[in-house]
Amino acid sequence: MFSLKQPKPTFKSYLLPLPQAEDHIASEPRIKKLEPVLLPGEIVVNEVNFVRKCIATDTSQYDLWGKLVCTNFKISFITDDPMPLQKFHYKNLLLGEHDVPLTCIEQIVTVNDTKRKQKVLGPNQKLKFNPTELIIYCKDFRIVRFRFDEAGPESAKKVCLAIAHYSQPTDLQLLFAFEYVGEIYHNPAKKVNGIDPGGGGASGQQTPLFETYSDWDREIKRTGASEWRVCSVNEGYMISTCLPEYFVVPSSLADQDLKLYSYSFIGRRMPLWSWNHPNGSALVRMANIKDVLQQRRIDQRICNAITRSHPLRSDVYKSDLDKSLPNIQEIQAAHVKLKQLCVNEPFEETEEKWLSSLENTHWLEYIRSFLKHSAELVYMMECKHVSVVLQEEEGRDLSCLAASLIQVMLDPYFRTIVGFQSLIQKEWVMAGYQFLDRCNHLKRSDKESPLFLMFLDCVWQLLEQYPAAFEFSEIYLAVLYDSARVSLFGTFLFNCPHQRVKESTEFAISKNIQLGDEKGLRFPCVWDWSLQFTNRDRLLFHNPLYIGKSAPCVQNGAVKTFKRSKKNYSSTLRGVPPALKNGIIGEQEFLPRRNSLILKLKPDFLQHTESPTGSMEQYFRDWFAKPVDLHGVILPRVSGTQIKLWKLCYFRWVPEAQINRGGSITAFHKVSLLADEVDMLNRSLRQYKSNSSLHGSCLELDQSRMYFRANSLNDTSGAPDFLSSSFPFSPVGNLCRRSILGTPLSKFLSGAKIWLSTETLANED
Repeated sequence: MFSLKQPKPTFKSYLLPLPQAEDHIASEPRIKKLEPVLLPGEIVVNEVNFVRKCIATDTSQYDLWGKLVCTNFKISFITDDPMPLQKFHYKNLLLGEHDVPLTCIEQIVTVNDTKRKQKVLGPNQKLKFNPTELIIYCKDFRIVRFRFDEAGPESAKKVCLAIAHYSQPTDLQLLFAFEYVGEIYHNPAKKVNGIDPGGGGASGQQTPLFETYSDWDREIKRTGASEWRVCSVNEGYMISTCLPEYFVVPSSLADQDLKLYSYSFIGRRMPLWSWNHPNGSALVRMANIKDVLQQRRIDQRICNAITRSHPLRSDVYKSDLDKSLPNIQEIQAAHVKLKQLCVNEPFEETEEKWLSSLENTHWLEYIRSFLKHSAELVYMMECKHVSVVLQEEEGRDLSCLAASLIQVMLDPYFRTIVGFQSLIQKEWVMAGYQFLDRCNHLKRSDKESPLFLMFLDCVWQLLEQYPAAFEFSEIYLAVLYDSARVSLFGTFLFNCPHQRVKESTEFAISKNIQLGDEKGLRFPCVWDWSLQFTNRDRLLFHNPLYIGKSAPCVQNGAVKTFKRSKKNYSSTLRGVPPALKNGIIGEQEFLPRRNSLILKLKPDFLQHTESPTGSMEQYFRDWFAKPVDLHGVILPRVSGTQIKLWKLCYFRWVPEAQINRGGSITAFHKVSLLADEVDMLNRSLRQYKSNSSLHGSCLELDQSRMYFRANSLNDTSGAPDFLSSSFPFSPVGNLCRRSILGTPLSKFLSGAKIWLSTETLANED
């Protein structure tokens, strides 16, 4: 009989198994295990593996391999490979190193090398070819490239379509902030970094949001505006939907008069008080009066009320901003040209004509116009002691910028971090600046205009000229600009406070969120910087050159307050050019240095023709001839060499423009070390005098308010290797400047609305 049992194998192999096969099997799913870090309410809508992110322009040896993910908040490239050629990374707690917020995307271009086709993707469009390359053009001047050579063609197509769809929402409630806040309200335990959605943390609590009666009342008392009062006539937005619920008006104007007059103003935007000078002069914003028949009477009534609010009963000076300053369309056109020059044009092809090309953008010319006009209005308030009314058609665009600049020049409080943030809250957020439309969050390009960026650029010009007068650094200004492109913060998300209440209330009802007594949902506040950066990284926001109003010093072992006067200041603090004699700058100062990216303009700031009496000219001559009071008025220099291009903001993503261990950051680093040494000496002297314990002494000696810290007294160490003119940002992998087949960026920057096109662009050789 034959046994049905299978015989045991008798062959025995003495060869070891091949390790290559096992290693290959184990490493194959490595990329698939990479997962994105998601915020509450954030979901993955599409992803593709085996994607290559292009790093260098002329070689692929530095390219990174990983997974490309599209969520309802960002596009995220996830890799285990370290970033080559990069020595430093400024970490954002909300965004990874390779992440781009969807609201920061300007344009999406897909390319197929084989079929020699390319297409700019819009929402709800079809893609008739499988892309081999994806190019993302960002609003902050970045360009990011991905290759799909090893990825599945259908998966690559789907992720491209998903990015196009979610980066161009058709409705405000589709922005990620609504999903985030909705998830937080349903699951409070999911707070990011343990912070409530309304904005907490130290800095967030210190910054007044001007949403309440008490915030405005405190500002009245701070500025000494005794003849002005907080008005609640618009409570519940009963009068105007583009004004805040509470604002300040002359005490002599009754609520009934305000209600009656409001119908005559465009958008029913009644006059808004912004600020009061110590001499009693007021800064007021006002929209145009549309009722022609009642215009003269109402205008006279408003001016009389402002006059009665002045202790000297001085006249009112009205400035028509629509006639004095460039309009929002001209500013947008200048920004488009500037982007084309900084991003699309290779330096080697435009080097000889770069300065003339920069001049042709008119960007620096418009910066100069705003600074000059604001300085003239400072003269009216400071010297003539008259109240100034900023008049604009709707009173919510140019007046935001002009009013803010005037206050930065006049009030040192607004040159501190908290004061500057409160200024933006008061003059931009609550005054109804249309962040949703002007930042183009919903991709309606006909309303886009970078007024907020121009304001930050103007402030940077003042910071560059008077570095010791500002508590914040240019890094703070650049990060603030970037934060306006993150669709998480309610600060820069809406056109007005009423829109936030209306849209968030509708969203809350649709999601069964109980609001209780709250007026709409509470979105995260951008002023809570702990949501984005660690305590140490936030130290870069502080300017080491800043001289506070009073500084502690040690004299004979005792801590005393050093009170400063004009005699304590050196004129060198404000960078006075050597050719300045009695307020007149020599002609040689207007010749740009070789290789300097500075617009050449004629020196006409001191040659005013608007003032027949010449008193304005004399005022500026006298002011520039004296040492500056860093805690008083500061005036801009607007001549040729003084108005510069903000290179950290516009060139930080350009590898060709990066200077290793160079740029303004080297001075920032050295001054930080010196300031830290001074702090170390002060702490040592205080502890020696107080005879504190050894343990307590060690704790205090470890404290530092500087990002760059001295290793010891008389620290002579050089600049770290990771410092560059782009610090703390890194252009590595963020811009590929080689000529790419069919790239339509030049057409886009020229003003063509090709991103709405449904046709494939023409092939280019």
